[in-house]
Amino acid sequence: MMTDTMKNTGSARNGISLQAVMQNAGIGLALLALIIFFSVTTEHFLTANNITNILTQITINLVLAVGMTFVILIGGIDLSVGSVMAFAAVVAGKAITMPGFGDAEAIALAIFAATMTGVLCGLFNGIVSAFWSLPSFIITLGMLNIARGGALQISGAQTIYSFPFAFEEFGSAMIYGVPVVFLVALLFVLIAWFILNFTVFGRLLYGIGNNEEAVRLAGHPVFWYKVAAFTICGLTAGVAAVVYMARLNISSPIAGIGFELNAIAAVIIGGTSLSGGRGSVIGTLLGAIIIGVLANGLILYGLSDFMRQMITGVVIIVAVILDYYRARFARK
Repeated sequence: MMTDTMKNTGSARNGISLQAVMQNAGIGLALLALIIFFSVTTEHFLTANNITNILTQITINLVLAVGMTFVILIGGIDLSVGSVMAFAAVVAGKAITMPGFGDAEAIALAIFAATMTGVLCGLFNGIVSAFWSLPSFIITLGMLNIARGGALQISGAQTIYSFPFAFEEFGSAMIYGVPVVFLVALLFVLIAWFILNFTVFGRLLYGIGNNEEAVRLAGHPVFWYKVAAFTICGLTAGVAAVVYMARLNISSPIAGIGFELNAIAAVIIGGTSLSGGRGSVIGTLLGAIIIGVLANGLILYGLSDFMRQMITGVVIIVAVILDYYRARFARK
């Protein structure tokens, strides 16, 4: 009987892996079709400069979307990441411009301040949502306002600037034509991929999204796993704040407005189910690239911001509808 159980478990894992490969392959084909379309219909899409621009532009959204993947996998959602990013950037901006520190010390202090601000906000979201079993939608909506108000209060509603030159250099650095900030985002994708696929913690996050009660009855501390997922999401918001500061060399309290929607869109387009339990961070990577490629291609077409928002919204709705049919197919 033990042997049969092990065989069934192995078969289930193989099925999940095959389904994930097929799903990511479909998203990859959609991305390839989009690239071919814009390459044929626009003149400058496949130029080296434009590709570099796309990679740079998707970096912040990709970092945010990696953290968002953890939350959505457990059936939650975090609407506060854009505001938390702005809050973390303002705190880090204050830290990096403090007198009495050398450039290296100021940069290190700013990175620590940004990441810890994000972690604490995510920790708060996770504890309040999990302890009282409240919808994460409502809790993170409250944090959205808390973080945005905190950013405006601390900065006096003023933009912070004049960062060390080394910090600005990092934001614009390239390695073989690839932006360093994008490589940082890619590193987070790889770390998240390893955690979700090769650790007990990652597998239990999928389990919570599929059947939270079963995970609880198996003796696992569901509360702390949920808190950890939101904390990771807060951490990535702090890292996104550092990337934002390095790219633009400023900290603005009004940064990140609407970024949470782009992050959620990348995760959903990437195939992660809004109900939790299904998805992958590789799909999130592909989803973020699709959003970036689509936005860039529409800019080359000369479309307005309003039209680009409308088209992106249509893509999100189509992705959710496809997720509905994927879920029905999986149940059958």
